[in-house]
Amino acid sequence: MRIAVYPGSFDPVTKGHLNIIERAAKLFDKLIVCVMINHEKKPLFTRLEREDQLRRVTAHLSNVEIDSYDDLLAKYAQEHQCCTIIKGLRAGSDFEKEFQMAMINRKLNPNLESLFLTAEHQFMYLSSSTVKELAYYGAELEDFLPREIIDEFMNRIRNKEA
Repeated sequence: MRIAVYPGSFDPVTKGHLNIIERAAKLFDKLIVCVMINHEKKPLFTRLEREDQLRRVTAHLSNVEIDSYDDLLAKYAQEHQCCTIIKGLRAGSDFEKEFQMAMINRKLNPNLESLFLTAEHQFMYLSSSTVKELAYYGAELEDFLPREIIDEFMNRIRNKEA
């Protein structure tokens, strides 16, 4: 069985993330979408909330599993018998950082490949940070977030402002 892992903070999961998930799920027997814990970031949603959001927006994908982890990605991949790390690339600025991480992960786990999927054109500019900024100014989010989480996201943004 060919298993891949798609790591990220997913705070929140965007339509760009979902696009990468759907495309990667077609390439592997199983895709694990893993909420990685970055202790330097202050997420809007808890780890469990992000896992729940991902489960809801990927419910139509039978070979996608949702998990979370707070250690090295290469270690997670080895523990879960993943052969590939999936990374989405937007603009050229993503490539340098992701290439560096791919080399580190390969050093830590020589059997691990990294597969870069370029974002489709309508998502090249999209990031969770951008969506948060748009929400603070009251922009419509239907083009950016899966509909299953828009109300929850907007409620969290409103409560944070109060």
